[in-house]
Amino acid sequence: MNAVHVLLYFIMSLAAFSVCGMMAMWVDRKVTARLQFRVGPPWYQNFADFAKLAGKETLIPGKASIFMFVFAPVIAVTAAAMCGAVLLLVFRTGFGFPGDVILLLYLLTVPSLAIILGGSSSGNVLASVGISREMKLLLGYELPFACALIIPAVRSGATTSLVEILRFQQANGITLGSISGVIGFLIAVFALQGKIGLVPFDLAEAEGELAGGAFIEYSGILLGLFKLAKAILLIVGPLFVVTLYFGGINFSSVTGVIAGILKYLLILVLFVLVKNTNPRLRIDQALKFYWGWMTLFGIIGILLAVKGL
Repeated sequence: MNAVHVLLYFIMSLAAFSVCGMMAMWVDRKVTARLQFRVGPPWYQNFADFAKLAGKETLIPGKASIFMFVFAPVIAVTAAAMCGAVLLLVFRTGFGFPGDVILLLYLLTVPSLAIILGGSSSGNVLASVGISREMKLLLGYELPFACALIIPAVRSGATTSLVEILRFQQANGITLGSISGVIGFLIAVFALQGKIGLVPFDLAEAEGELAGGAFIEYSGILLGLFKLAKAILLIVGPLFVVTLYFGGINFSSVTGVIAGILKYLLILVLFVLVKNTNPRLRIDQALKFYWGWMTLFGIIGILLAVKGL
């Protein structure tokens, strides 16, 4: 593949995951509304919201670092879309390389770093509180999330290749079918909840407390890009977990695609249930949760994976 083909593939991946992410956000909002005895928005609401933001004026604070303020949301969307492009390449062609699990781990961290850089460049006091929370939350969930990635890697013969992990599951059954797999799956779900910024881990935004927090100075298309990055993560994050714990998605048959969609919806439903049954945590509670129970169970899961359990 030459540079033009790579660019076209990335653009198509960005478009596909953007559309799917918007639809996933609609499912989230619709199910949440039904749980609260409301009707909920129509399927096109998120597309309309993004178009509305894109058409509004983009205001840049006078004290802001203009380059970083503008570039941060672009970084967030690009990193999220690159994750999707790598996963799609693995699913469709079986192409991968040693260490692509580590690559995805780093790419999934970039949107949070972009929020920190964008908020810090705005020069707003409430934004500084939001990015402080985001940094602490990032330090909190990264360790248990790494444990959740190590578990399937160990079970698959100490490999960091997604293709090898998928092959191992095809030959020996899905990772979720083991004790360590169940532990790692639950840890990954809670860690992703924090990565995407869903309740109870929406500490950086916290509209009721910080009026938007890290995003308080963002408007127009720049705010829309941050929202788009979160929408893409709502697709890419669960698909990464599906790859590690559910054997991925088989695009060679209609049945395989339907099964893959059902696997994804299972994780999305778990997100919605956690989101609608828990109040927002304080930052100290979130850190205790991630560094305490989640990390402890992550270490136990790794030890069980080493034993083949």
